[in-house]
This record gives sequence, C-alpha cells and structure tokens, in this order.
Amino acid sequence: MAERKINGVVKQVLELGPTVAFFLIYLRIKEDTFTIAGTEYSGFIISALVFVPILLAAMAILWWLTGAISRMQVFTAFMVIFFGGLTAWFNDERFFKMKTSIVYGCLAALLGIGLLRGQSWLEYVMGEVLPMRREGWMILTRRLCAMFVALALANEFIWRTMSTDTWVKLETFAMPAALMLFLWWQIFALQRFLIEPEEAGEKGE
Repeated sequence: MAERKINGVVKQVLELGPTVAFFLIYLRIKEDTFTIAGTEYSGFIISALVFVPILLAAMAILWWLTGAISRMQVFTAFMVIFFGGLTAWFNDERFFKMKTSIVYGCLAALLGIGLLRGQSWLEYVMGEVLPMRREGWMILTRRLCAMFVALALANEFIWRTMSTDTWVKLETFAMPAALMLFLWWQIFALQRFLIEPEEAGEKGE
C-alpha cells in the first residue's frame, strides 16, 4: 500500500516529538529518585522508560495516518525497547547511553557491507526520493558510512567522559543537527549527480 501524504509539520512532530519529550521529562525529574518494587531508580532511568511508550505511540499514530513505517523507524524502536529494558533490568543508565553508539555502528556496518559488495544500499532505501546517478550514490554512501562511524565514536567519548546532563543535551540536539547538516551539505555537494525529472522520464520509457 502506498504511503499516504500528511502535513509536514505533523510528521515532524511525530518523528521528533518523542526525543524532545524525553529531554523535557529528564529536565523535570533528573534530580529525583523513584522507588518501584523496592528498587530505587534515578530520574534519568525513569525518563528513558517513559520514552519507550511515547515513541511507540508516536509511531502508531504515524502508521495510522500514513499507512507506512520506515525500516529505520522499526529498527530504532527495537533498539530503544531492547536497551530500555536492559536499563531497567540492571538499573544501569549506561545501557541506554550506549544504544546510540550501537545504532550508528549498525548503520555504518550495513552501509559498509553494501560497499564491500560494490553496492549502495542507501540507494535501495532512498532512490525513489532522491534520483541520483550510481556514482553519486556510492560517494554519498561512503561519506555517510564514515559519518555514522564518527557519530558512534563521538557518543562513546561523550557518555564515558562527560556528565549525564551533557550527554542528554548533545544526544537530543547536537547529534541529530550534525547529521542533518551533513546530509544537506552532501545534497548540495553532489548536485552534479542528481537526475533531472526529464532525464528520469527518459530512462523510464
């Protein structure tokens, strides 16, 4: 079934809202301690646990409105649930923090496997949205693979050497912004490889 179009602002709210909600909840309860079934949990861990149902609810609404959920969203939801569960089970916030490194690391590994096979799996996912010649896709895939590795290493450095407050702020705002700016930069840098609508139409004939 084809994806139904919805208002762009609504889509952005549903995609980015859960992360912002996590940030706001953390700010509100970060100094608090909660006792559940005889075990004390920090405000960070409670924020991470509350983030899980908020994310799932946002994904459910997005699916209901558009009729589609991307593979990336499904993968991210799985990682959040898995590491959120480990965080609660072991009462250890490190699991939730390392989730980001593993997500970026897995994405880099997937792109890297495709590159070793002489393929751009990124083109498979985004080819219809961004028509581009194969050479451009291979360049973008190599650069994005390197970017994911850099983000994974940056996250490891941040959560291991800096405060939880710093990690939350950088995880919520800095890393997504860095990735977004990088992608916009690449789109402009690879303009010469983009396929014009007329050219795409000729190829489809």
